Amino acid sequence: MAGRPREFEIDKALDQAVQVFWKRGYEGASLSELTRAMGISRTSLYAAFGDKEGLFAQVAARYETGRADYMTHALEAQTAREFARRLLQGAVDLHSDPDNPHGCMVVQSALACGPDSDSVRHQLGMRRRGGEETIRQRFEQAKTDADLPSDCDPGALARFIKAVIYGMAVQSVGGATREELQQVADMAMRAVPG
Repeated sequence: MAGRPREFEIDKALDQAVQVFWKRGYEGASLSELTRAMGISRTSLYAAFGDKEGLFAQVAARYETGRADYMTHALEAQTAREFARRLLQGAVDLHSDPDNPHGCMVVQSALACGPDSDSVRHQLGMRRRGGEETIRQRFEQAKTDADLPSDCDPGALARFIKAVIYGMAVQSVGGATREELQQVADMAMRAVPG
């Protein structure tokens, strides 16, 4: 016996939830606001996602593979410098797009988590570390290929790039313009060897 079909399109609902979590952070997004934006009932939310934390896990994955997916494009770069440039430019584009809320959904949600949301903070920390590890591995390969100097520390370079990207996210919340974010990216590129 088949279950009742869902009365909503899950991808559209997730896109709406991305917007709410991006604007409000994890703790700031109420279930009422989420269900209203998604056009579903609480019962449907619980049936489809388990709970708010389950919804957020799917929203974070959708954010990273949707609006914030500049890593995929960057990984296609032929050189370490071009890889770094694409990452930084992706952050500029994301954080200066007038159709997006300011800042980074992952950073804002992590910064605004209280003790009751330790599991969400842990989940977001794992996502951030995973992204940094991908960058480190790309720089390791560049060093192996002699595309980065032998004295370059791929881990330190990856942390630096991520720190600049997260810093741009925070600056965009504070009202930084596209031009100002571009200046940060350009300045950061001066520190990338090659």
